[in-house]
Amino acid sequence: MPDNPIRILIAKPGLDGHDRGAKVIARALRDAGMEVIYTGLRQSPIMIVEAALQEDVNAIGVSILSGAHQVLVPRIIDLLNDNGLYNVPLFVGGIIPDNDVEELIQLGVAGVFGPGTSTSDIVSAVREAVS
Repeated sequence: MPDNPIRILIAKPGLDGHDRGAKVIARALRDAGMEVIYTGLRQSPIMIVEAALQEDVNAIGVSILSGAHQVLVPRIIDLLNDNGLYNVPLFVGGIIPDNDVEELIQLGVAGVFGPGTSTSDIVSAVREAVS
């Protein structure tokens, strides 16, 4: 395990109560040697950014299955920027329509992962974005 492992926050924003995917990703990242902080369900954008500040993370991953990504992600990005965390990559996973992916990338999201994305691809993307 590296001396300074990547610290990543995994969060479930909004009212979506399905967290199996987030837990699978959290475990894959942990198994890849990263320190994973899982905030649990029903986190607000403010709660996510506060946790990122408190935990001094290198990256953030949010899992959104509710379709609220167009509201939640811009708010998270605004709060990250307002708190000086503009260099912390934000990843989005879940049910994201193809036509919304490019919009999220243009907002500054480091990667968007839908169902079926391999965990090794996610691990690689996080490592690349943090390096």
